[in-house]
Amino acid sequence: MMGSVCTRSCGFCDVKTGRPAPLDWLEPERVALAVQAMNLRHAVITSVNRDDRADGGAPIFAMVIRRIRELHPGCSVEVLIPDFKGSIDALRTVVDARPEILNHNVETVPRLFRKVQPQDRYEWAAATLSNARKLDPEVLTKSGIMLGLGETLDEVRAVMRDLREWGVEILTLGQYLQPSKQHLPIERYVTPDEFAKLKRYGLEIGFRWVEAGPLVRSSYHAEQQVRALSIVHRKLYTT
Repeated sequence: MMGSVCTRSCGFCDVKTGRPAPLDWLEPERVALAVQAMNLRHAVITSVNRDDRADGGAPIFAMVIRRIRELHPGCSVEVLIPDFKGSIDALRTVVDARPEILNHNVETVPRLFRKVQPQDRYEWAAATLSNARKLDPEVLTKSGIMLGLGETLDEVRAVMRDLREWGVEILTLGQYLQPSKQHLPIERYVTPDEFAKLKRYGLEIGFRWVEAGPLVRSSYHAEQQVRALSIVHRKLYTT
């Protein structure tokens, strides 16, 4: 959502960077109508970063969550949100709309933030994920890490421990794949065995769900996650 131009220039992402157009306040209606037309049981909604706005575009997320509820009751909603520069007010706007899953991908380890996502801050990711559960204890929080950008497995495990400390319950771990020659190179391919070990470690330290593998992305098995873990909407999936 919120256009095809992002205000950040992450080294792994193929979305155009620049000055975006004004928000389209009719977009939530179109997104909700699309969800209804496809008769989805679970919708994953994401966006570009909108640092041109103090609220980061948070009201658009809230509007689409509420409109999906109105047009297509019974469909669970997962939002993959920006960090809103750590703004608790922007985050509250989204959380108050009661998505089943609130996702923000930390993407990489702190040492590589300046290289991988230079306009992001690890502290903003921490604020976003740790405050979500404080604002709504029933929302499921989720995050993801790309592997193969030069991190060590010890650094990955340290981030996993941070995520658990922030209350994150669902984790995705996948292989970074270079969109073009102009993007960050792949430092190495992580083996399936390494992914399997990280999954076991994640479950051992308390994640309720871990997806780990070369082709895992944020939305991988997303519907199964909400069916298995959601308390608020568990009754929707018993028939």
